[in-house]
Amino acid sequence: MLPSLALLGIGLLLGMRHAVDPDHVVAVTTIVSRQPSLARASAIGALWGVGHTGTILLLGGAIILFRIAIPPRLGLAMELAVAIMLIVLGLLNLSGRTLSGMQSALRPLLVGFVHGLAGSAFVAMLVVAAIPQPLMGVAYLLTFGLGTITGMVLVTVAIATPSVFAAKRFSHVQRYLRVASGVVSIAFGIFLAHEVSIVHGLFTSTPTWTPK
Repeated sequence: MLPSLALLGIGLLLGMRHAVDPDHVVAVTTIVSRQPSLARASAIGALWGVGHTGTILLLGGAIILFRIAIPPRLGLAMELAVAIMLIVLGLLNLSGRTLSGMQSALRPLLVGFVHGLAGSAFVAMLVVAAIPQPLMGVAYLLTFGLGTITGMVLVTVAIATPSVFAAKRFSHVQRYLRVASGVVSIAFGIFLAHEVSIVHGLFTSTPTWTPK
């Protein structure tokens, strides 16, 4: 078995890697395309990471501590929730609706929370397989979450930098980016919904699900 510090270090690195999963990047791009500054974009990334980490700790911790098994239909339903959320985010971008300050802060938290639902089972199962001690497993989840927050802040800054600087030179470019990100989010959400519902048979009698 790897030493504890090495395991936690691996958790941190894997959390940073987890931040760049395609559905995460699409969701955050849809949100930050409307942000006028890098500071606000990085705050969006941090809030997303906090929401994601909260779910990982709650659901993943329960799986580790109590050895809870996630039924395939429930796992697919959580992934379908991500697909629906991406479609809704895209529609909001296309509508051009302006959110209040509180709504702007709550949206990335909620989006991160939903993404955490879909990913926590996979992370927890890896921990259960590699770390027999429950408390060490929860500590691993925490460092994984910190890595995800760090990774998502870096990702959002990288995504927002071109659009923020372009918007300062070309007044309409941010609107076009907002529309483009909305279309991509809707398309990706529909693709995920098809995968979950049709390919993996969420609504059939024999759904198939592999945590990822």
